[in-house]
Formats: sequence, structure tokens, C-alpha cells
Amino acid sequence: GMQSHLQALLSLYKLFCPEQVTITLPGKMKTYFKSSEGPWKAAITAVRQRNQGPSPLSQAVLLGTSQPQSRKRKWNAQLVIPASSANTNHLEEDREKNQFHLYSTKESFPVEQLQTFPQLLENIHRLEFPSQMGSVLTNPLLLHYMNCVKDESIYLRLYYWMGQRLQEECTWCVVENPYEEEFKSFLETAYKAECFLQEGFSACEEFLYKTLPLWDGICCRSEVLRLVSWIPLSSFSDIKPYLFDPLAQLFFTSSIYFKCSVLESLKELLQNWLNCNVIQTDLEISS
Repeated sequence: GMQSHLQALLSLYKLFCPEQVTITLPGKMKTYFKSSEGPWKAAITAVRQRNQGPSPLSQAVLLGTSQPQSRKRKWNAQLVIPASSANTNHLEEDREKNQFHLYSTKESFPVEQLQTFPQLLENIHRLEFPSQMGSVLTNPLLLHYMNCVKDESIYLRLYYWMGQRLQEECTWCVVENPYEEEFKSFLETAYKAECFLQEGFSACEEFLYKTLPLWDGICCRSEVLRLVSWIPLSSFSDIKPYLFDPLAQLFFTSSIYFKCSVLESLKELLQNWLNCNVIQTDLEISS
């Protein structure tokens, strides 16, 4: 049978290579693999900042290298989207190669050098996504690429990263979490990426279904309702207990402003559903 330590190992594999693990794993399990480098890296960063000033990379959330944050934010006091960067080992190897090999057709194009849309078109077949998938949310060129490639492993990597961030940083689910502005900014970034892609993220949908019953209707109000407008189309019976019932309880006990905000969000949700349905119909007719 599935033992807890085996589940933890599979979940670690699924985090980095989700396409290789096809079974369903439980959402909550005991943490078996904690990074031992987190405190050392934080101490080195503190010394560097004290001697040289803050570094733009010192605040990056490195996927796979940072240990889960304590609720007191002992080592990391900010929720920051990582900068666009490929795997560090690959970067070191690239620096050792000359320019001819770097831009040959057999080599991947580093995302650090992707600055313009023409560059994206020229290198779209040899572009490699960064190891820090969160950086995709703030990079329009990578979002364009994500829209064109339609690689399921890309969406799975982003799904696991976003799901972890949303669960750990949710202001109304974590007791005594004073970092509401940071969480607001993160939700706003996710919403803007959804608008760019014209579709909602699965991680945001699951986050809303799990946390709306606990939401007070005040914390991060506009950001939450914006995310609601991008929930994918599904049957009413599936959505009602997770979306409409929690919103209805808040709707009947809140101010006129909140009622109008909910109605506006649901109107945008309907518009997005209609637009998606029209696009799907056009594709079926053209095919």
C-alpha cells in the first residue's frame, strides 16, 4: 500500500517532473524532505546585504531550494515572484561555452536573453522555461510562449508552484498573518496573467473553492472577486456548493458595495464563459 514516506518521495518527484507521476497524491502530508541550506543561505544573504546592500536575487523565492516558511517569517519577510532565470547549473555551463555554441540550433536559448517579441519568434523551438516557474507570471513573452506551446508539463509545474504559494500565504487561512499587502499583490499578479492568457489557472480555482467558505468578504476583496471571474465553465451542481453558496451567505449579510462587487464579478464570469464558448464553437465549425 501507499506508505507516507513513499508518498512524500513521489510528491517530490511530482513537483519537479509532474508528467512522470500519474497517480493522485493527497494534498496534505508530513514533510520528509526539508532543505538544510535555507538558514545558511539566509545568513549569507544577510551578510551580503549588510556589506554591499540588497541584491536583486537575494529576495527571490527559489523553487526547490527554500524550506517552507515559518509563520513568523524568520528568514524571509516578503512574498516575491522569482526573477526569470534558467537552471543555475545550465547557466554556468553556458558561460563556459563560446557564442557560436550558445546560439547554435542544438542549444536551448536562455530566457535571460529573451527581450523582444522577434527574439521569441526566432527561438521559439529552442526556448527553455526557467526552473523557477513563478517568474512566468510577470513575463509577457513567456506567457506568449506558454500560450503557443500548450505543453501540459508547463501547466503542471505552474499549478504546483502556485498551489503551494496560495496555500502558505492565504491571509485569512493563516492565523496572525500580517502580510496582507504582499498577498494582495500576488493575487493581482495571478489575475493579470489570467487576463493575458484569457483563461483561469487551475491552482486559483482550487484555492477559491477551498478558501471561500472561510473568507470574511473583506480581506483582499477586489483581488478575490477578480479571480472568481476566471473560474472555468462547469456544471451548476459542481460550482454551487463551492462558489455560489459561500458568496450567497456573504451577499445577504454584507453592505451594498459588496453586493455590487459580487454582481460585477459574476457578470464578468458570465462574459468570460460566453467568450470561451464562442471561441470553442468557432474552432469546431472551422475544423
